[in-house]
Amino acid sequence: MEDRPHPADIESPANVADTEYRVLARKYRPKNFGDLIGQDAMVRTLSNAFETGRIAQAYMLTGVRGVGKTTTARILARALNFETDAIKEPTIDLSDEGVHCRAIMEGRHQDVIEMDAASNTGIDDIRGIIESAQYFPVSARYKVFVIDEVHMLSKAAFNGLLKTLEEPPAHVKFIFATTEIRKVPVTVLSRCQRFDLRRIDSELLASHLKKITGLENFGIEDEAAALIARAGEGSVRDALSILDQAIAHAVQTVEAGAVRDMLGLADRARIIDLFEQVLSGDVASAMGELRAQYEVGADPTIVLADLAAFTHFVTRLKFVADAAQDASITETERTRGNEFAQKLSVRVLGRAWQTLLKGGREVAMARDPLAAAEMVLVRMAHATELPGPEDAIERLKHLAKQPIAAGGATPSTAPGGDSNITAMAPANVQEAPSPQITDGPMAVAAKPITSELISDTQTVTPEPAAVLAVSNVTDVSLGKQAEQPDLSRYGTLDALVSLAEDKRDLRVKNALRNDLRVVDLSPPNLTFSLVDGADQRIVQLLMERLQKWTGARWIIAISQEEGAPTLAETDARSKSERMADAEANPAVHAVLKAFPGARVVDVRLREALQNGTSEEFPTNPEEPEDADMTGDELDP
Repeated sequence: MEDRPHPADIESPANVADTEYRVLARKYRPKNFGDLIGQDAMVRTLSNAFETGRIAQAYMLTGVRGVGKTTTARILARALNFETDAIKEPTIDLSDEGVHCRAIMEGRHQDVIEMDAASNTGIDDIRGIIESAQYFPVSARYKVFVIDEVHMLSKAAFNGLLKTLEEPPAHVKFIFATTEIRKVPVTVLSRCQRFDLRRIDSELLASHLKKITGLENFGIEDEAAALIARAGEGSVRDALSILDQAIAHAVQTVEAGAVRDMLGLADRARIIDLFEQVLSGDVASAMGELRAQYEVGADPTIVLADLAAFTHFVTRLKFVADAAQDASITETERTRGNEFAQKLSVRVLGRAWQTLLKGGREVAMARDPLAAAEMVLVRMAHATELPGPEDAIERLKHLAKQPIAAGGATPSTAPGGDSNITAMAPANVQEAPSPQITDGPMAVAAKPITSELISDTQTVTPEPAAVLAVSNVTDVSLGKQAEQPDLSRYGTLDALVSLAEDKRDLRVKNALRNDLRVVDLSPPNLTFSLVDGADQRIVQLLMERLQKWTGARWIIAISQEEGAPTLAETDARSKSERMADAEANPAVHAVLKAFPGARVVDVRLREALQNGTSEEFPTNPEEPEDADMTGDELDP
């Protein structure tokens, strides 16, 4: 017969519970408001409310995962039901343990009912709460209902809860917790006192991790604590879970290198080296460094995320000097970040950020993340070396002004003495050869200086700059410069409007009248700013129409200057002034006074009436020229 252990030899559940290992997130869960970190505003509000007796009937706790919503709900339930031999009322001072405290904090008190709305979403679950709320608590002062992830309740469940939530019995309190506050109906929110639990600051979280590591009789390096705090992203629970794993991985001290290997992170110094190699155009070294980091365990996705984070840090340093004081920032990041902030322009940093942001998503979905990451670095290195749209346009303007010899090729150098950018215009050829852009880690063959090249330039959407698009002003053919027709009669915006009216192009006419604030108009140059909401494609449309109508190529640019008022704004102001003058006329004033409620709605000048009707187009005009551009679409 098989020997069975004596019942006395079997370890009781209580003993098992005493010897069972508990993770740090549970072991060091706060038991009172003083233990909560990073939530000073909420603690101060609740302290004042409890001291003055202004205790709400329902509380809504919201915040990201792991910031302490459920823990705060239990501490609040403990404060509401706190009771000792000396204290018989709700209090925020929980330094001593009360009669109900231990059971409440362990989630097993019969008068503190906790419900997970993620698994109890229906009206039947809420109906049980409503029925239970009618009965007095068994032993505590209040019956407290704690509903976690309350946003998961169904619409019917929310509706069923509303009446009880608005007028609960005096012995009932509600505490809700959610990570998705926007999914909670406003009818529920309006009946609750809301507290937004903040993400924990990296410096404070790192200090908390050091404290807990000391209590566990372990050491931890400052950089390791900063790495874990950063990986926790403001969540205490996430950070403690990582620390738990790091302690198990360590011997006596949690080292930064071990944490980095455990999380698949790259060395911060190596990330900065990679950043420098990419932005300096050293693609070969950058790809070698990425592969070296990959071989020691770094995840390509995380490497790109770290590069993006460092790009953001350098950009912040250009505008926020105190950004370097963050405790989670290493001394290497602080020193070299300041160096990059002084050397790199915002345009270069912006391009790097956009490339990394898009590339990170590509790498996450790629079958070969390393190969995808390498391609992102190549694209990033090349993009940062490309000239900006303003630079390209200035170079085109310079090339267009260069004289072309009749007997041979004449090289020209771009402004600033850049000898790598050369335009050759040999004689007796139909089309000039493409200028070569050879600076930086790549060579780009530019198109010939023709109107097609300018059309390509127009499609670029630049950062805020003085110029959006430009039309070529010379023809490079047969070594001869094209003659420009006389454009002096188009020196005013009214003249251009009249031209559009003669050509029966309503779209261009309306744009010229309503959307353009002229900065400079000296044909064939037109510089203007656009009113808010105007379609920027009007630039391309104007270039094509004016060239076709006048026989000359126009240089059209958008400026950041405000410019003169639009023709429509000028007309409106003139009309307003005329109406004000009319109302001030004694005769008109007498008429208005004689007829209460009458008002001046329009003023017409005698000359305009004598000249005939004010129709802008004939009643039955012929088919408009370029009818495809007079509709709702601006695309030619």
